[in-house]
Amino acid sequence: MNKAVLKQILASNQKDVENYQVVPRELPSDEFERRVFIGVRRAGKSFMLYQKMQQMLAEGRGWDGMLYLNFEDDRLADFTAEDFELILECHAEMYDQRPMLFLDEVQNIDGWEKFARRMADAKYRVWITGSNAKMLSSEIMTTLGGRYLTTEVYPYSFQEFLRVNEVPFDEHALLATESRAKMLRAWSEYLHWGGLPESVGLSVKRDYLTSTLQKIYLGDIVSRNKISNANLLRLLLKKLAESVKQPVSYNRLSNVLSSVSGKITMPTVSKYIEYSEDAWLLLRLRNVSAAFADKETLCKYYFVDNGVLNLFLLDGDTSLLENLTALTMFRKYGHDKDNERVFFYNDKVEVDFYVPEDKLAVQASYSIAQAESAFDRELDALKKLPKVLPCDRRVILTYDESDTITDEFGTIEVMPLWKWILCT
Repeated sequence: MNKAVLKQILASNQKDVENYQVVPRELPSDEFERRVFIGVRRAGKSFMLYQKMQQMLAEGRGWDGMLYLNFEDDRLADFTAEDFELILECHAEMYDQRPMLFLDEVQNIDGWEKFARRMADAKYRVWITGSNAKMLSSEIMTTLGGRYLTTEVYPYSFQEFLRVNEVPFDEHALLATESRAKMLRAWSEYLHWGGLPESVGLSVKRDYLTSTLQKIYLGDIVSRNKISNANLLRLLLKKLAESVKQPVSYNRLSNVLSSVSGKITMPTVSKYIEYSEDAWLLLRLRNVSAAFADKETLCKYYFVDNGVLNLFLLDGDTSLLENLTALTMFRKYGHDKDNERVFFYNDKVEVDFYVPEDKLAVQASYSIAQAESAFDRELDALKKLPKVLPCDRRVILTYDESDTITDEFGTIEVMPLWKWILCT
């Protein structure tokens, strides 16, 4: 890389950051000075960096104390790991102060980990973003030797979505007829179109979401992993979207795809799912009651954003409600490839979500009033679960229905998912 070009990029980035309109999100504290932000493309990881830099500027600190580069910038197409030292030299020649480093989508540079470790050892403050699961917490701890903490970045939560749209959701607003109706309209929009930050406010979201999916699907999965049959991946994602509420096995997926696209092996299915997880498009949930082999090969899969999932569905409200429940769980308890914090339970009866540390069991059901059989099924599973697993709290989450049911093990709460989200 040419130093003059790097200096030009650094200077132009400063103006971009200053002018960017950022919707504030909750930033991690400054107690630990080196962090890696991970999550799907366009979830808002870069916004977190912009927000931090703008915050520092507002506090009176200048660009002499900050260095920002986005490694998806086409001007950095020739950047290699050997060039990391150049950016420090460029900053030193432009200013006379050690900077806090903001390195955006750094996983695009092979060998970035060595530089990150060296900066940590030299006591630099560093914030890094990345978009694939090779940067998940378990691997980051190994790769970076415990020098960094990870922060998972999801699309907007419902609370953030309401704030961005200036919809009040305090207790008084939820009691008043007009403001409650406004909140419920926002709830319907969020359930169906998700919370990718740049989609908020768009009158036609489908085009943006389709573009985002294409970028993840063709760029982060097909191109990065050199997949020759992109149509097969598309069919796999479609099948997983249609099956989002049920456990699905590699063998089942292999048979279904083979029936429409020629012979597809289980190892190929496994690899394509792994690639989709690496891109943070899919999030896996395991069966807490399963033996090891089934725990790894018979799983439930959720999509990282409801708007992206909705692109695959027709009349998919029940799937969207369960998918959003899963995202709420992952946002609260965390998610990585091992994910030993949130499970489902399936052994004679099925419970959609079980959290061992909180002894929490959750069923997701769009409506329990319209279908008595669905209500009986959800309720029966929650009544039987305490006989095999500890349960301090049992909940059925709906679109907008409430109730309380008592049995020998205590109370089963029925509440709207939006209320659960706003209370967690």
